[in-house]
Amino acid sequence: MRPLWRLNKYLYKYKGLLLLGIFFTVISNIFVIIPAQLVRLAIDYVVESFSIFKPIQLGGMGEEAQEIFLKFVFIFGLLILVMALLRGFFLFLIRQTIIIMSRRVEYDLKNEIFEKYQSLPLSFYRKNSTGDLMARITEDVSRVRMYLGPAIMYGMNLLILFPLVISYMISVNPELTLYSLLPLPVLSVSIYFVNNLINERSEKIQRSLSGLSTYVQEAFSGIRVLKAFVRENDSVRDFATASEDYKEKSIRLTKVNALFFPLIMALVGISTIITVYIGGLQVINGEIGYGVIAEFILYVNMLTWPVTSLGWVTSIVQRAAASQTRINEFLDEKNDIRSTENLEIPVKGKITVKDLSFDYPDTGVKALKNVSFEIGAGKTLGIIGTTGSGKSTIANLLMRMYDPSSGEILIDDRPIQSFDISHLRKNIGFVPQDVFLFSDTIGNNIAFGIDHPDKAIIEQAAKDADVYNNIVDFTKGFDTMLGERGITLSGGQKQRVSIARAIAKEPQILILDDCLSAVDTKTENAILNALKKIMKDRTSVIISHRVSSAKLADHIIVLDDGELIEQGTHETLMEKRGAYAELYEKQTQAGESIESDI
Repeated sequence: MRPLWRLNKYLYKYKGLLLLGIFFTVISNIFVIIPAQLVRLAIDYVVESFSIFKPIQLGGMGEEAQEIFLKFVFIFGLLILVMALLRGFFLFLIRQTIIIMSRRVEYDLKNEIFEKYQSLPLSFYRKNSTGDLMARITEDVSRVRMYLGPAIMYGMNLLILFPLVISYMISVNPELTLYSLLPLPVLSVSIYFVNNLINERSEKIQRSLSGLSTYVQEAFSGIRVLKAFVRENDSVRDFATASEDYKEKSIRLTKVNALFFPLIMALVGISTIITVYIGGLQVINGEIGYGVIAEFILYVNMLTWPVTSLGWVTSIVQRAAASQTRINEFLDEKNDIRSTENLEIPVKGKITVKDLSFDYPDTGVKALKNVSFEIGAGKTLGIIGTTGSGKSTIANLLMRMYDPSSGEILIDDRPIQSFDISHLRKNIGFVPQDVFLFSDTIGNNIAFGIDHPDKAIIEQAAKDADVYNNIVDFTKGFDTMLGERGITLSGGQKQRVSIARAIAKEPQILILDDCLSAVDTKTENAILNALKKIMKDRTSVIISHRVSSAKLADHIIVLDDGELIEQGTHETLMEKRGAYAELYEKQTQAGESIESDI
């Protein structure tokens, strides 16, 4: 139960609903006991009335006596019906309090987890899979809700009903109480073990279904590849194999489920037989009336579900504790990316990097080694290097997605750690290498970083990114809905929309992380020419493996395997005849050979 203690703050928050639920549970259980007493009185009344009915009938008063007897029986029946209706009404109120409380806690808990996810650094997402993150905010929270709702509701019902009924049964007949309740502990233990089997097999089915769903999703997403390599039959066969596994697990669960209700009914039947037998002996001996037997049978049936639910509730609590443990692991995650001074001063854009080194915490890969450079406010820096040279790592460090292992980064001669993180990132326009667009309209994707979107700003950003004409050619223009991850657009269009999104927020620092790799040379030139105006008076960092993308830069650095091997202007680097000049010549010759082939 220790992991579940964390939920006590929510129980305290909704203590009004919880206390009302307890109150309604007590009242509803009172209306459960009273009908059983009325049944006893009614049966005893009928039996006693029948013994005196014949003498009255012989005396010529039979019809009058019958009317009186039937009148009282009708009153008993009406009272039992009223009690049942009142109990049903209070059961409704119990669900309207406790179950609603559990749904509200579920809502709060999901928001708390999601907010925590949003506050955690990029390293957290690198070491945890998306599926695991989703499972903890959906399946694990649902299991915790079962503890807060049904488990608490049925647990309270057991704690309230059991003492009320048992104490009253003992007051009526202690011996009959003992015999009638003998099978109930066996029932509870049996249900506990059966329910554990059900839970175990249900989890296996869930995992099998998850695997099946993942396979289907991949098959549909990669349908072009499947068809191109003519693997449709193999895909169907693999799906049939996965479906067979799911079917077998489902059948195994059905076999266990088949034991559940027969087991309950068998043990309840045994308890009823014992009650009738022992009660019958006591009736013969004149110790009790017939009504007591009927009353005790009703009590046994009343206690059957609470006792049955004991095993079920125990299992729910165990599963909820396991799920809450998983949730707590993420809620207890610490974010080391914090601001030291929370500065929110205007950012001019001067960037100074001194002896910067970085090792990725999850893999230990050394991405940067003693890199130093400086770029003045409003100037443009080009970062050139091959794949894996550490270019994107610099972008992540400038965005404070990570903190450096050693060295320092200064913004306007202040340590980057001193700036408020949100304020810093609002002043940076970032175009990632791996473009991500949301399943929303093109206009909303461009306006994503703007607090108060303006149509004119959105359209101008699209023009500057050389994607405006493509957008207006769509039937709905900027209101065109994009598919998942922007699948509606081509690769080049997605990158240009991503650029428009970055420049629409009018940042003081603009970081382009190899964002022109999916566009042709003509489009690249058009975008770069448009960016000349955008980059004016803004500090810009152009990261690329293509030398042509860095031609706008005032200063260029060349990285190789995490080390800075050259830096300077385009002209000085060409004069050195080093790595930059070699890369430039290779790419230029490759471009010329492609054009001649065409």
